[in-house]
Amino acid sequence: MATETTEAAGVCVDAGGSALGMPQLCADWMPNQIFWLIITLAAIYFVMSRIALPRIGAVLAERSGTITNDIAAAEELKNKAAEAEAAYEKALVDARAEAQKIVAEAKAEIQAELDVELQKADAEIAAKTAESEKAIAEIRDGAVKSVAEVAKDTAKELVAVMGGSADAKTITAAVNARMKG
Repeated sequence: MATETTEAAGVCVDAGGSALGMPQLCADWMPNQIFWLIITLAAIYFVMSRIALPRIGAVLAERSGTITNDIAAAEELKNKAAEAEAAYEKALVDARAEAQKIVAEAKAEIQAELDVELQKADAEIAAKTAESEKAIAEIRDGAVKSVAEVAKDTAKELVAVMGGSADAKTITAAVNARMKG
């Protein structure tokens, strides 16, 4: 029997049992190789279709869902950021308006206080001016009386030095006439 297998296999194998050329290309062995190729491909197809591809599909679906959820979350955060920015801008505008209002109120209040103080200062100045004018008038009246007295005394002394005599009425009349103009 051993001779039969050697003879049947003798075309692709030499006498020592070594392959002649590439055993995969031996035409005598092709039907056997095609049979095992079909069995192997069927086993690979079964494993891929029943086990590997559903797992890969599940992973891809999970990744797609995660990506979709992440994109939706990013869009929601973007909208919230835009709303927050709009709220910030509105708050900034409101704060500026409130600051302008406060500044205007402060200016008005300061102006009112300034007006009151100016009125007080004007009243004080007017009162001091009136007092000063009264004092000046008193000083002027006193000065005029003093000048008149000095003039009368000087005139009396001059008349006496010149060797004359004059009575007080004549000197007073002469001094008054001269002072009037």
